[in-house]
Amino acid sequence: MRRRGPGAEHGRVTETVPGLCLPLSMSLPLSVSLPLSPSLPLSVSLPEVLVLLGAVALLVARWLPPAARRPGTLAAGALLVPSAIVLGVVGIRWQMLPVLAGAAVASAFALPPLLRRRTGRPARRVRWWLALPGSLACAGLIATGPVAAWAFPVPVFPEPTGDFAVGTRVLQWTDPLRPESFTADPDDRRTVVVQLWYPARKSPAGVPRAQYLGRTQDEARTVSGALADGAGLPGFLVDGVARARSRAVVDAPVAGGGERFPVVLFSPGSGGVRSQNTAWAEELASHGYLVAALDHPYDSSVVVLADGRTIRATTASSGDRDRDEELAVGWTAVRAADLGFVLTRLERLDRGETGETGETGGTSGTADPLTGRLDTGRAAVTGHSLGGAAALQAARQDHRFDAVVDLDGYPHGPTAPALAQPALALTQEITAGTDPRYLPRLTEALQHNTATSHRLTVPGAGHLTFMDGPLYLPPVPSIVGTLGRAESPRLVAAATLAFLDATLRGRPGDPADTLRSYGTVSTSGARGTATPAP
Repeated sequence: MRRRGPGAEHGRVTETVPGLCLPLSMSLPLSVSLPLSPSLPLSVSLPEVLVLLGAVALLVARWLPPAARRPGTLAAGALLVPSAIVLGVVGIRWQMLPVLAGAAVASAFALPPLLRRRTGRPARRVRWWLALPGSLACAGLIATGPVAAWAFPVPVFPEPTGDFAVGTRVLQWTDPLRPESFTADPDDRRTVVVQLWYPARKSPAGVPRAQYLGRTQDEARTVSGALADGAGLPGFLVDGVARARSRAVVDAPVAGGGERFPVVLFSPGSGGVRSQNTAWAEELASHGYLVAALDHPYDSSVVVLADGRTIRATTASSGDRDRDEELAVGWTAVRAADLGFVLTRLERLDRGETGETGETGGTSGTADPLTGRLDTGRAAVTGHSLGGAAALQAARQDHRFDAVVDLDGYPHGPTAPALAQPALALTQEITAGTDPRYLPRLTEALQHNTATSHRLTVPGAGHLTFMDGPLYLPPVPSIVGTLGRAESPRLVAAATLAFLDATLRGRPGDPADTLRSYGTVSTSGARGTATPAP
C-alpha cells in the first residue's frame, strides 16, 4: 500500500449516539415473498394474501353449481372477514383497497340469495348475462391489488453473499471547527448523521432486522414522505418502503477474529438519504468492509437528528443551467468536507479517542466495539450521482482516501489537482438524452488521473439502478433500467467489490478482467492514456 499524504485536520468533536430501539411493530405483519419471476419478487403480508384469496373465492362462488354456492360463499367469507379485520388493525396498504372494494361489490350480490334462503323466501339470482359484467368488474378491481403491490412493493432486500453477518448502527457527529453554511446562525456547527454497516457475528433466529429508512418506523415514514415529495409523487404510493426491514441487525456484536476492516465512505445522491444504497452496503459489509453512509443536512431530503429535530432539504434547482452548475459546485464542496470529517472521526473511533462528551459511541464507560477493528489506512470514498461528484472531490483533496468509486455521478467543481487514486466510475449507457457535457467531463477526470481509472458502462442500467430504487419502484426502464429488481443491486455491489478487493486488499489480477463481465470497460493509464476494453 502506498504511503498516504496528510488529510484535513479536524479538532475535537461532539458526538451524539442516539438510542436505537427497533421492536417488532404491529404495523409490520408477517410478510412473504411471492416470486412473479426470478427477478421480480412481490412482497405481501400473510393477511393480504388471505384477503386476496378470500375475495377471489367469493367472486368464484357466484358461478359454482347450485349445491356448492352456499358452502363456497360461507368459506370465502370465513377467510375474507377475519383477514380484513386483521388488516384493519395492523394497517391497510393502499394496494389492498381495490381488492376490498371488489370483495364488497361481490358480496353485495352473493349474500342476498343466502339471506333470502335463511328467511324461507325463495332465492332470486340475477341472470348470468347480467351478472357477468359485474363479475368482470369485480375481477378487475381484485386484480388491481396484486398488480399495484408488484409495482410498488415493500422492498425485499437480497441476502448478502459474504462470509459475515451484517450489523448496523447510527451515529451523529458535530464538527466544532466548521460553521453550518446553510444557516445564518454564527454559532451553528456542521453536524452529520452517519450509518455504519459492519461485519458482525450471526444473530439468533428471530432477532428483528433493522428498519430500512430510519431508526424507528416514525423516522422511516418521515423519510419516505420526504423522498416521495422530492420525486413529485403522492406519499401513499411508496408507503411500503417505510415498512421495509433490511438484512442487518441493529448493534449486532462485531465479528470475532480480530480482523481489521477496510473502510468505505458513501455519499448519497442529491436529495438522497444515507440508507438509499442499503443493499449495496450490506453486501460490502458481508465481505469484510465497514461502510459509513452520510446524511448531509439541508441537502439530503430529510435528516432526523438525535434530539428529534427534523432538517429538510433547502437545496433546489434554479432552472438555469449555469446557475445550477455553480450551486452544485458549492454543494459538492460541502459534501466533500463532510466525507473528510467522517474519515477523521472513524480514525478516532478506531483509536478509542473520546469526543467532548467523554464517550466514544458505545455504552458510557466502555470501549466501543469497533475500536481497534477499523483499518482506516485502507479507505475508499464512494457516492451516487451528486455524491459521486463529492467522492471525486474528496479524493482530490484528501490523500487519506486510497480509492474512489463514482456511481453515475457528473463531476462538479474544479478538476485540479488531478486524481491520484485508483478510480472506478459506473455509468448507465450514454444516449441522445444524456447531458452532452457528462461523458467529456467524466473522461477528463479519469484520464488525468495519475493512477489507473476504469469506467464501466452497464447495459440496461438507468440512473437509479445504482441505488435501492429497483427494489421498490415500478420496473419502468426509463426509471430503473432493465436489469431487474434482484440483478441491479447484485451487479453494482459485485463490480464495486471487484474494484475494492484489488485496490484496498491487493487481490491479484486486473480488476478490469472481472468488470468486463458486467459491461463495457475503458481503462485510463497512469499517464492519461485511454485503453479501451477488448
